[in-house]
Amino acid sequence: MSKYLLTLPVAFATAVTMLAAPAAQAQIRTPAPSPASTVMQRVGLTDVTIAYSRPSLKGRAAFGSKSPLAPTGNRWRTGANGSTTIKFSDDVTVEGKKVAAGEYAIYTIPNKTEWMVVLNKNTKLGANVDGYKDDEDVARFTVKSYTLPGIIAQNLTAKNMGMVETFTINFTDLTPATANVAMEWALTGVKFKVVADVDSKVMAQIDEKITKNASPAAGDLAAAAVYYADNNKDMKQAVAWMEKANATDAKFWNLHSEAKMRLKMKDYEGAIKAAEASKKGALASTPPNGEYVKMNEDLMATAKKMGK
Repeated sequence: MSKYLLTLPVAFATAVTMLAAPAAQAQIRTPAPSPASTVMQRVGLTDVTIAYSRPSLKGRAAFGSKSPLAPTGNRWRTGANGSTTIKFSDDVTVEGKKVAAGEYAIYTIPNKTEWMVVLNKNTKLGANVDGYKDDEDVARFTVKSYTLPGIIAQNLTAKNMGMVETFTINFTDLTPATANVAMEWALTGVKFKVVADVDSKVMAQIDEKITKNASPAAGDLAAAAVYYADNNKDMKQAVAWMEKANATDAKFWNLHSEAKMRLKMKDYEGAIKAAEASKKGALASTPPNGEYVKMNEDLMATAKKMGK
């Protein structure tokens, strides 16, 4: 009797385990028809991240009044599956609209010659636009659509040569403080511009690391000088900082920057002197930097010509 009582729970536990085993197995994974994608770009000093799912045409019309994908005049989640989202690590300006740091859903209303683009606080809505709330919009703007050129190098099929088969979002037209977000599908594209607040951030660093620092590092001095020169700020100050940097740690690329600054200020003699020092440093590097040698030679020739 005692043997039976001991054996029964073991047998029962084994049976339960066998019954539960199929339920515990992982579900079969198959490729998604509209696979997820994430693209990230640093714009100025701000990280911009877009997460979306990428539907394909598969012989269907992407846009138009009869499109089953993104019909004209209808709010679209700008992708497939869940909401397409855009995240900013800092405050930015999007098509002239101030947008605070954070994550937002991108909704679009495609029309024949222009699209309405909306950034909305609700990132969980997806295609359920019946629950869309206009008061959760943080930016709304209109951008012109454009027709893509004949043959696109990516996402082509033999059936649709020239078409972007799979919906694509990417960053284009980069500058030190701006980028365009390009959305392209079939033969249609639209772009909207993101502008990062670079100047105030850089100037705050310059104030901390140079203006208020009795012994600024040569690297910081050089970086501040180049920033001033590239952004048409005080050129005398830029040259002074670069000269000070080169006096303590003369890098041939920084000497070339000093030469360019002096040339811009019409200090031809100083430009030639700095370019000669830069060329000497480029030749002495391991291996010699032929690109900088050529750039310095060209700069010296220009300075000599302009200084006549």
